[in-house]
Amino acid sequence: MEAAAGGVDDMTKLSYLHEPGVLQNLATRYELNEIYTYTGNILIAVNPFQRLPHLYDPHMMQQYKGAPFGELSPHVFAVADVAYRAMIHEGKSNSILVSGESGAGKTETTKMLMRYLAYLGGRAATEGRTVEQQVLESNPVLEAFGNAKTVRNNNSSRFGKFVEIQFDKQGRISGAAVRTYLLERSRVCQISDPERNYHCFYLLCAAPQEEVEKYKLGNPKTFHYLNQSNCYELVGVSDAHEYLATRRAMDIVGISTQEQDAIFRVVAAILHIGNIEFAKGKEVDSSVLKDDKSKFHLDTTAELLMCDSGALGDALCKRVMVTPEEVIKRSLDPYNATVSRDGLAKTIYSRLFDWLVDKINSSIGQDPNSKSLIGVLDIYGFESFKLNSFEQFCINYTNEKLQQHFNQHVFKMEQEEYTKEQIDWSYIEFVDNQDVLDLIEKKPGGVIALLDEACMFPKSTHETFSQKLYQTFQKHKRFVKPKLSRTDFTICHYAGEVLYQSDQFLDKNKDYVVAEHQELLSASKCSFISGLFPPLPEETSKSSKFSSIGARFKQQLQALMETLNSTEPHYIRCVKPNNVLKPAIFENVNVMQQLRCGGVLEAIRISCAGYPTRRTFYEFLHRFGILAQEALEGNCDEKVACKRILEKKGLVGFQIGKTKVFLRAGQMAELDARRTEVLGAAAKTIQGKIRTHIMRKKFVNWRKASISVQAIWRGRLACKLFDQMRRVAAAIKVQKNQRMHQARRSYKHLNASVLVVQTALRAMAARNTFRYKKQSKAAVKIQACYRCHTAHVYHKKLKRTAIVAQCRWRGKIARKELRKLKMEARETGALKEAKDKLEKKVEELTWRVQLEKRMRTDLEEAKAQELSKLQSSMEALQAKLDETSAKLVKEREVARAIEEAPPVVQQTEVLVQDTEKVDSLTAEVEELKTSLQSEKQRADDLEKKRSEEQQANEEKQKKMEETDIKMRQFQEYLRRLEEKLANVESENKVLRQQAVSMAPSKILSGRSKSILQRNAESVHVSSGDSKAAPESNNISSPKKEFDFDDKPQKSLNEKQQENQDLLIRCIAQHLGFAGNRPVAACIIYKCLLHWRSFEVERTSVFDRIIQTIGHAIETQDNNEVLAYWLSNASTLLLLLQRTLKASGSTGMAPQRRRSSSATLFGRMTQSFRGTPQGVNLSLINGSMVSGVETLRQVEAKYPALLFKQQLTAYVEKIYGMIRDNLKKEISPLLGLCIQVPPFLVRKVFTQIFSFINVQLFNSLLLRRECCSFSNGEYVKAGLAELEHWCYRATDEYAGSAWDELKHIRQAIGFLVIHQKPKKTLDEISHDLCPVLSIQQLYRISTMYWDDKYGTHSVSPEVISNMRVLMTEDSNNPVSNSFLLDDDSSIPFSVDDISKSMEQIDISDIEPPPLIRENSGFVFLLPPPE
Repeated sequence: MEAAAGGVDDMTKLSYLHEPGVLQNLATRYELNEIYTYTGNILIAVNPFQRLPHLYDPHMMQQYKGAPFGELSPHVFAVADVAYRAMIHEGKSNSILVSGESGAGKTETTKMLMRYLAYLGGRAATEGRTVEQQVLESNPVLEAFGNAKTVRNNNSSRFGKFVEIQFDKQGRISGAAVRTYLLERSRVCQISDPERNYHCFYLLCAAPQEEVEKYKLGNPKTFHYLNQSNCYELVGVSDAHEYLATRRAMDIVGISTQEQDAIFRVVAAILHIGNIEFAKGKEVDSSVLKDDKSKFHLDTTAELLMCDSGALGDALCKRVMVTPEEVIKRSLDPYNATVSRDGLAKTIYSRLFDWLVDKINSSIGQDPNSKSLIGVLDIYGFESFKLNSFEQFCINYTNEKLQQHFNQHVFKMEQEEYTKEQIDWSYIEFVDNQDVLDLIEKKPGGVIALLDEACMFPKSTHETFSQKLYQTFQKHKRFVKPKLSRTDFTICHYAGEVLYQSDQFLDKNKDYVVAEHQELLSASKCSFISGLFPPLPEETSKSSKFSSIGARFKQQLQALMETLNSTEPHYIRCVKPNNVLKPAIFENVNVMQQLRCGGVLEAIRISCAGYPTRRTFYEFLHRFGILAQEALEGNCDEKVACKRILEKKGLVGFQIGKTKVFLRAGQMAELDARRTEVLGAAAKTIQGKIRTHIMRKKFVNWRKASISVQAIWRGRLACKLFDQMRRVAAAIKVQKNQRMHQARRSYKHLNASVLVVQTALRAMAARNTFRYKKQSKAAVKIQACYRCHTAHVYHKKLKRTAIVAQCRWRGKIARKELRKLKMEARETGALKEAKDKLEKKVEELTWRVQLEKRMRTDLEEAKAQELSKLQSSMEALQAKLDETSAKLVKEREVARAIEEAPPVVQQTEVLVQDTEKVDSLTAEVEELKTSLQSEKQRADDLEKKRSEEQQANEEKQKKMEETDIKMRQFQEYLRRLEEKLANVESENKVLRQQAVSMAPSKILSGRSKSILQRNAESVHVSSGDSKAAPESNNISSPKKEFDFDDKPQKSLNEKQQENQDLLIRCIAQHLGFAGNRPVAACIIYKCLLHWRSFEVERTSVFDRIIQTIGHAIETQDNNEVLAYWLSNASTLLLLLQRTLKASGSTGMAPQRRRSSSATLFGRMTQSFRGTPQGVNLSLINGSMVSGVETLRQVEAKYPALLFKQQLTAYVEKIYGMIRDNLKKEISPLLGLCIQVPPFLVRKVFTQIFSFINVQLFNSLLLRRECCSFSNGEYVKAGLAELEHWCYRATDEYAGSAWDELKHIRQAIGFLVIHQKPKKTLDEISHDLCPVLSIQQLYRISTMYWDDKYGTHSVSPEVISNMRVLMTEDSNNPVSNSFLLDDDSSIPFSVDDISKSMEQIDISDIEPPPLIRENSGFVFLLPPPE
């Protein structure tokens, strides 16, 4: 396979798999901002040193979600997605290993991985923060205490971080944890120039002045642990600001202020410990404080650690040796005291860092029941500097371990590939680095073991340690002794040789666990510090044990490897393209070294050791079929044809798998050479034919030229003959003209005479005509002026008459309206008075209910207080009893011990004293027994009192329950009274509207008056009953009276409830359609109209209908049910839209009048205001007018308007569900849209075509194989079919759907045009693709490849111009994303549905059998003809 112009996304596809080819491919892709590249399953990420936001937005996450690995362009999201899918499907934990040197982008890559895993897991936010956010918020704290400046990076992590994202069985994030490994403890005490110590020390020195004075700090140059290097500040970084930022991060993580003060007190104490210096004491091998300055720092350290100053000095300068005979204290010399000081500082800092990690993990939250996790490892890479010490030795040892794990995994993948294709691979050798690991970690002869042995001997130095290494490993092939040094040594790692300086190996490896240090800090008065040093077991605390940092490093590394071996690994190698940290700079030597250190070239070497080149049968025949044309003749098998070609060319060692051809290293180059020879011979043949064609073309041109010369000479001779003939003709013409001139002159003379006579006659006739026309014009003007005056006078008279008539008519109408308003005012006054009385009654009842509730609450509170007092007294007595019992037991034990102790010295005075002490103790025991009996008696009395109080409480509880029963009865009575009041008000309002509509200019009829009076009397009677009810102590009597009066109303409500239940059961069934009209919608509308449900203030039938519709559409995948209910809901909404009208100010409570145009109900309210008035529908309303039923508009109440709003929301919801299902599979659903209104069908297809446009266009931008010439022709043919379908579907269903495909149409048009290099940027962006952005055009231009004709993309000048425009638009967040977004909004409103649908006739709808025989639904039956 030839390398594409933009490089290949998987370097295993390269024909020449070697270091130059890999480097060239990475450089080519880096130039195009393609920073990710695969090498098999390994992802190589090159740091761009600039923002590329379009690669990490939510659109890109959506594209990579669930996509097969390798189908889309290489990306860090693809690796995370593969790990997540493997965990879900196989149930095995996965890990992602991110490695690289400082500045390669490991931390940013880790953040992107956690973002994508949080996107897939979808865990809800905890206290407003997701797991990924909580992990990232802990980074500032870990960086402050675990990062430091090194030679290559100002913020280098000096520890390994393994982030565990835990998942539950459903694949959702259930917790997370941060595991830290391999903290560089020796940096606390020893640093080299120009590096720095950990950031926290410098941050604390730059803290506010009161903090500095509090911890007695100063300039970093005054502290020994910081002034070993001349670097104290970082360029562009303010330590004071970083200190405040670290404090804020601690607050976010959940570290309290007291804990923060304790943490920084420990950090300050470490700095003061480093300034404690020792000098020789008076005794041999003893040490004392060097000067007053050391004494000050010792006292300050003791004050900060809250321990005794003298004890701290003894712990640093002395050791306690425990022997079977005695305990011996010995002094330390100044050197060993300094070692003890540094060991204490390293131990304190290590414990502090471990505490911070545990605190962060507890803040994030872990799931102990999680069985699946994805771990992300962020650890330092291979290091090789000019001076390499113990730190680089440990780091490179870690990378050797990880490289062995990496090699085994890569070889395993190769083995699985060969096994899958069933080829022989047993002879392939696998190079292992186990010998290097044995050199470092083997016991007892490894480097670490020898280093621990040297540290345990007091007289050992780095020179003796180096000599021991030279003697042990003098014949080891991985160990080299330098010629010019006696203390250095070289180890041949997998990434190259590293020269180590052993000067400080012993000092940096020592880490004593000193019992005196442990005992001192465990007894600290500060709970935080004592918590860092919990008490050790007794056998451990008796002596000081040596603890090696190298051995501990080895144990932590082994734990990390066990964790990685239990997971399925995925590898990401981060590469730093240059050391100046600037974009668009690619240093080949630097990148090649990183590829070697990262093991990428080792993976390529493993691949080359087997079969580095592998092609499918089709690809192999397509490329090398010209080498043996006879092998392709006939219908032979592809596998056989490939084998024939390879055998014909004499290749050996290849393998034929099930689907691929496997070639050894170099065989692909040999086949390419043979192919080049065949193509060269063919080119020579073509050149011969072309040259023949050119020579023939020249001959034809020469022959045409000779014929042209001959024709010119012959033409010249003909011209001479023609000139002679022209002279003869000219002579004849001169004679003719002379004769003509003479005849013409005589003719002109005669003509002039005739013209003079004619002119005189015509002038006389013209004067006569002009005189007549002048007289006629004057007469016409006089007539016009007169007629105009007459018409103007008539118009003014007519206008005055019309104004007088209009004024009289408007006055008549105004007087009529005034009478109507006066009548309504009189009627409203009477009703309002009755309503006010009822409101007073309700307020009084409400007040009594609240009073009863308050009394009940006070009683409960008093009971609770009394119980709490009894409980507290019982607890106090029990505690006192336990304390007395404990004292008694202790005294008995003391007395028994004294009695059993044998006398040491037989002296009379001591015996007397012991006897007196025993007597006093015996007397005290008797007193305690007496007090115990009294306390028991008191406890019994309190128990009796508590039982009596409990009985009283039970009686009070019974009374409270009886009170609760009475309260519920009273509330039920009040509720019924409110319902009766609401019914009376609604009936009054309906009667008033009928009276007004029947006689607007007259007073109410006598019948209406009697009805109103009767209603008013009933209201007064109800008011009287309600007033009398609270006054009576017995609540049952008014309740009986109310039940007696309410029996007819109750039976009527029960009947209406039964009818509603039957209606709900009926519409829950699938009733179908009657002449394209949904039966269920028509039945619901008829029933609601007949029951006058729209005009009542309170009813439950609307909620039950909405609940029935909601239950019916719960199964979102059943498209038949969704289409059925969309038809019913839209039809019912149309009927309500054309029938209901919003009531006035009296129909709605004030709290419901709010403007919410921005919400869904706001849009519905606006649509109510725009409802067309006066539209008649042929509906059943109980009356017949000449065979056609007419319906008046109903003034709807609040429940009806709310029902209409809910119905509108369900129309939008069902529409969105059908649209989403239709996006999944379009064809089977086309038949379901027959009963849906065409307006909704048009909207569905418009959004479906928009979805097709988004999916095709995004796939074109994300997949290189889609951005080819042949694929463009294929998609163009499909678009033609869609255009033909839109033409056949007509605008009734298709609408403007074709216009939604504008992006993909223009992109495909750009792919299939020829001569792209000749097109300018202006022609492309304005003529060919005006809709596409510069980012989209740049993406298509760089990914385009012609697999059919081999043409090229646009010219390099156009590409460079596009880059300039993209750089200018980089600050615009909208222009950064080149992907399209799918629009899932609802594209219509209620008014649109109302305008698009025709009138519906529901008079002939047959009711379903379930309610046809019920007498309560007789009104649904169609009228007889």
